[in-house]
Amino acid sequence: MVLQSGRMTTEQSNSGLPRPIGPQRFGALLRRRRKACRLSQLVLAGDAGISTRHLSFLENGRSLPSRDMVLRLAEALDVSTAERDAWLLAAGFAPGTAAPEIDMATAASGALRLAHTLAQQSPFPALVIDANWN
Repeated sequence: MVLQSGRMTTEQSNSGLPRPIGPQRFGALLRRRRKACRLSQLVLAGDAGISTRHLSFLENGRSLPSRDMVLRLAEALDVSTAERDAWLLAAGFAPGTAAPEIDMATAASGALRLAHTLAQQSPFPALVIDANWN
């Protein structure tokens, strides 16, 4: 399945059968990008900090990539966010979502709102907890 315009669709091969999504599909995407960048397996493996044998196994579908490995290879090949998400989907992982950029005006506005809310609680104690329970 491939994410297109917000929906999941089945990708068809030339024979009309569903194209395999998984390690073989990820390997094909990885190999295509590596060759487009004109890099050898040796150079890419060195950039990603893995062995050439492991890279070869990933490209051939003999090894299953971890999420961290997909992201590491995407970083080494300097792929776009959309292509990285396609790689994650092909490897069987949920696409990554980048944290939204927050400008200084938005951060200052949020800090003012938080200060106002805490001032309203005076003299009673208040707790502020973030998403990580800090």
